[in-house]
Amino acid sequence: MSAFFRHSLVLAYALPSDVLQPLLPPGLTVDNHGDYGFVAIAMVQTETLRPTFIPKMFGQSFFLSGYRIFSRYKTRHGKNLRGLRILRSDTDKRLMVASGNLLTHYKYQKAEASTRFADSNLEVKITTPGSVADLHVTARIQDENGSLPAGSVFANLQEARRFAGPLPFTFDYEEETNSIIMIKGVRENWKPTLVSAEVHKITFFDQPAFEGVKPIFSSAFHVQDIPYRWERGVREQLA
Repeated sequence: MSAFFRHSLVLAYALPSDVLQPLLPPGLTVDNHGDYGFVAIAMVQTETLRPTFIPKMFGQSFFLSGYRIFSRYKTRHGKNLRGLRILRSDTDKRLMVASGNLLTHYKYQKAEASTRFADSNLEVKITTPGSVADLHVTARIQDENGSLPAGSVFANLQEARRFAGPLPFTFDYEEETNSIIMIKGVRENWKPTLVSAEVHKITFFDQPAFEGVKPIFSSAFHVQDIPYRWERGVREQLA
């Protein structure tokens, strides 16, 4: 599959690793930074998504927001892979909901989404049924002196960049065969820029799995104009 990312804004929230581990399927572990793991929230304006052999004019263009856990998987040959485990995906196109849920386990939901550019700011508003994953954020994407949020668990830009996403792999779990599916992403010109961002509203962490825990907003990165391609998934059955 191929696509073009016109804009991608990724927020990283730190939570205790023992809170995130139960949300992962067998075979995956939390990609730790000290005692913390991370949920990445990616907001992506996607263009011409299609099988690589199909012309761009037949691709789908849509807005996508996704909630992913930074994860690790150790293959049967002992290789440690870093990747993302998707918890939820929201899109503004019903066709993407239908096709996405038919072909993947990425849990696509229909949402209302709007993006607005003004005075070098990118504003994103997402409204979901039942307000399960509403989000409202403003990022200063043209600011070359972006800073980490106050209270970030990262000490510096170098630490934060390791969790700027996307990682080389997306991991899926196939319950029928007790297998991990490894889907490798190939990207060009991926140079994430640290930006200052203000999160006005986020409801995803209100669900019971995060009760009593305060996620720590730790970084915001922005990229634009990125050609992206996903290779065919590789299945590996768990022992």
